Amino acid sequence: MRNLSKKQKKMLWRILLAAALLIAIKLLPAEGWMAALCYLVPYAVIGWDVLWRAVRNIVHGQVFDENFLMALATVGAFGTGEYAEAVFVMLFYQVGELFQDYAVGKSRQSIAALMDIRPDYANIEQDGELVQVDPEEVAVGTVIVVKPGERIPLDGRVVAGSSALDTAALTGESVPRDVLPGDAVISGCVNQTGLLRIQVTKPCSESTVSKILDLVENASEKKSASEHFITRFARYYTPCVVLAAALLFAVPSVLLALLNPASLPSFLAGTVWSNWLHRALIFLVISCPCALVISVPLSFFGGIGGASKCGILVKGSNFLEALAQTETVVFDKTGTLTRGTFSVTAVHPESGYTQEQLLEYAALAEHYSNHPISLSLKAACRTDPDASRLSDVEEIAGHGIQAKVDGHPVAVGNSRLMERQKVSWLPCELPGTIVHVTIDGFYAGHIVISDLPKDDAKAAIADLKASGVKKTVMLTGDAEAVAKTVAAELGVDEFHAELLPADKVAWTETLLAARSARGKLAFVGDGINDAPVLTRADIGIAMGAMGSDAAIEAADIVLMDDKPSKIATAMRVSRKTLRIVKQNIWFALGVKAAVLVLGAFGAATMWEAVFADVGVAFLAILNATRCLHVEEFR
Repeated sequence: MRNLSKKQKKMLWRILLAAALLIAIKLLPAEGWMAALCYLVPYAVIGWDVLWRAVRNIVHGQVFDENFLMALATVGAFGTGEYAEAVFVMLFYQVGELFQDYAVGKSRQSIAALMDIRPDYANIEQDGELVQVDPEEVAVGTVIVVKPGERIPLDGRVVAGSSALDTAALTGESVPRDVLPGDAVISGCVNQTGLLRIQVTKPCSESTVSKILDLVENASEKKSASEHFITRFARYYTPCVVLAAALLFAVPSVLLALLNPASLPSFLAGTVWSNWLHRALIFLVISCPCALVISVPLSFFGGIGGASKCGILVKGSNFLEALAQTETVVFDKTGTLTRGTFSVTAVHPESGYTQEQLLEYAALAEHYSNHPISLSLKAACRTDPDASRLSDVEEIAGHGIQAKVDGHPVAVGNSRLMERQKVSWLPCELPGTIVHVTIDGFYAGHIVISDLPKDDAKAAIADLKASGVKKTVMLTGDAEAVAKTVAAELGVDEFHAELLPADKVAWTETLLAARSARGKLAFVGDGINDAPVLTRADIGIAMGAMGSDAAIEAADIVLMDDKPSKIATAMRVSRKTLRIVKQNIWFALGVKAAVLVLGAFGAATMWEAVFADVGVAFLAILNATRCLHVEEFR
């Protein structure tokens, strides 16, 4: 009783009252119209809401649903004198509805619990004391205080303190993340050890927690093909079974009366037509489609909730379904298969420049860029770049950056930028990304930057192939030699290097055309530079999207940590969900078909009919809740 909602408690009391009244009536020697009046009392107690919903839906033009079928069946049973049976059918139907509502509620509570990451308050200092305020009232730039054990309410940057953060609610990972002053932190993480002072960088409505919750809450709007099929199926199925029940009643009883005139007196007395009416009513009870209508969407809802337990956000059941059919997975390289944290490994100056000068010019030109290569150049520069020396900065997509440093034209980028400037450049035999530099239009040398593969990248590729993915492809703007080395190390089937953003889209189009009719192509990228390809692929997957607005917006599936191995996990969750959906569909249709045949031939009673409706629905819903259990994937 304690775990039941208010609505469920009311239903339970109605069931108990109706059952008590039934027992009392059975002990009374009531017959005829007195028996009808007596049974009408528990019937009204247990069935008034079903009758009301049926009438209300008919008024609104929604005739054929389970309320209509149950009302028609039980009122018909009353009409044929089967008073006790009518009440018992309605009673067991409501018992089944109570169990179904409880199972659905538990599933929604499980999902709500695992997504219960929105803090109720934020701590701000006023007159030397901490005051709790609504996160929606905190302005950007405000410094908030997060004590150990509290959840970070808003996205921001640490200005004082250090701590370990529990990110399990967002990423599914139990390993804490250490943060220091200057580190960016996102809402939803739990502060475990030290006191943190965080400067807010985003309003509450744009925080990571708000975006995640919006994604999960709105995921049900994007329905899968299976859900659309069930919706269309129920739309035509229910009217058809009502018509079939009407024919089952009318055709045999009328034919028997016409072909055998001697049976006419018994027909008029009701002994013939009431028998076939009883069979038709049983037929109606069996045919309720609620097992399918409830369990299939609930399976996908559970699958989306189960995936979020693993730190995988799926924007709709259509994407979860498509993921199970994926046969080609295309990866961006930097930040997806590799760590995306570049470091300078070699500096080769030319034309009389020193290593320090070459690095200084390159770092100054890249001063305003947040690209990983730019960050590595600035990190390697020993002097603190003075932005006042910089002017006329121009970033050329897929090539590099042009600027003026101390009035001298400087270009920093790849070989395509050198060719654009008609400058002869020198190749380098070292593995890594080669950044060429020109000063005053002359080649000044090149810098070698290396990016190592992620720890689980090789295992991720192997897991995908073991999961049935036919082809893995890597698309990168990096040099051919670097791409070849990374592809060989990770076991990628195919790679294409030195690509501009438009080239990645073109290759994606080519790969889409080469897939099978039912196969799907998934593209995995960072969600910022690869937004066009994420949009064009059948399924766009954003990697390492903690705090990345562009990733959450552009992708269909968002992995909340930096591990490519989660892609195979998402596929396993998807396939488990689809297996459960198919099990529910075939189980419900199989049992209903068998009992419908038995009912049509008079071999099934109302009790079997109730099991075929309520029992099957309850079992299908319990099966659907298995989608939430994903411990074997974590």
